[in-house]
Amino acid sequence: MPKKIFSIFFAFFLTIICIFTPINASAYEVTGVEKYEKAGMLISLDTEEILYENNIDMKVYPASITKIMTTILMLESDKYDPEGKIAMTESALDLVLGTGSSVSYIKEGEEFTQLDLVYLVLMSSYGDCTYLAAEYYGGTVENFVAMMNSKAAELGLSGTHYENPVGLHHETNYTTVRDIYTLSKYALQNETFKTVCETPRYTMPATNMRGERTLVTTNALQDPNTNYYYRGRAKGIKTGFTDEAGRCLVSTASYNNYNYMCIVMGCPPKEKKHFSESIDLYNWAFNNFSFKEIASSTEPVCEMPVELSLETDFVPLHFKKPFVSVLPNEADDSTIVIKPHLNSESTEAPIKKGDVLGTAEIIYAEKVIGTVDLVAGDDVEQSGILVIVKYVKSIFTSIYMKLIIALAVIAVLIFIILCIKLNISRLKKRKVKYIPYGKKEKNTHEK
Repeated sequence: MPKKIFSIFFAFFLTIICIFTPINASAYEVTGVEKYEKAGMLISLDTEEILYENNIDMKVYPASITKIMTTILMLESDKYDPEGKIAMTESALDLVLGTGSSVSYIKEGEEFTQLDLVYLVLMSSYGDCTYLAAEYYGGTVENFVAMMNSKAAELGLSGTHYENPVGLHHETNYTTVRDIYTLSKYALQNETFKTVCETPRYTMPATNMRGERTLVTTNALQDPNTNYYYRGRAKGIKTGFTDEAGRCLVSTASYNNYNYMCIVMGCPPKEKKHFSESIDLYNWAFNNFSFKEIASSTEPVCEMPVELSLETDFVPLHFKKPFVSVLPNEADDSTIVIKPHLNSESTEAPIKKGDVLGTAEIIYAEKVIGTVDLVAGDDVEQSGILVIVKYVKSIFTSIYMKLIIALAVIAVLIFIILCIKLNISRLKKRKVKYIPYGKKEKNTHEK
């Protein structure tokens, strides 16, 4: 009994470890990069493979990365009209006072378009404009924050909670690198968001109170006038900074048809290492990785046994679609393992070409880098004769037939036993008591 209890406890402990221990999806060692972030990720936007990760599920403070969510709610609002006018309010200006947030110096009552407001929030990261957006699109700032948390839940951002739309430091204003990636990938599907975050400079038209002005991105990777300009490869997305959050950057970069997203959170506050580290990670990826087709959809991966068919005993299984991975340049076929997982030991005809019959794990450097459906490569017709044979066999091997046979056997045994008992009883009735003659005569004389 003690051994059984210990086994149950040990199994439960292993289950807990498996659930709560994060899986390291990065199969590669980063070389030539000085890392400063508390949490970070470099991921291929083409294949969604993580080339580098560090504490991607750890709680971090997002600072102005928060404004990615703020902007999405602006653009998805029924109130959003890019040409519609909006005016700065006294309440928005008051909310930003003393917070340390950057301000636009737009005056109360100054009017501009809602598209301009998107640039002011996302590209220039002004806190007063962000509060103005929260008031306008949410009715109140509190309601807008509730909308932010509701959207986070809708997107499955389980490690994220918002306390304000600006990203000002608060213990309950937090997120994770994994959630930032999910949110950013979603946001980039919006064409206006994508255009704004990829724009290094924007000329804001004249308002009712001042002439046109030029807005400049906070992302130095996009700005040719900075020392961190990344040769035109970088495209957005958002910077962030508070003393508690450190320096943060979510960016993308493209080169020779390779596209990556880099997220670095919690870099030293007094230095701009979030820019230099992102550049180094991009260079590492561009210089050391390339697309490789692991297998095409025309080459069989394995075979699966087939039943109920006279034309074949096996059906070839293929990748549902060609699997292309971003792998180190030196990787060759001998270092890649394809591990099939069939849905069952065998399958029954009829089978249609393209039916999903299993999956295959693609393993490189002892890490799973992808999973692909395995599908039937051919049609397989069913044999009517084999179906009848199977049906008859199933009748005689079914639990009901076994029960009937068992009951019949028991009935026969009972019948035999009863017959034996009946015969024994009849024999006893026919039996006559035998008395020896000599003994009977002796008894007569004695009388």
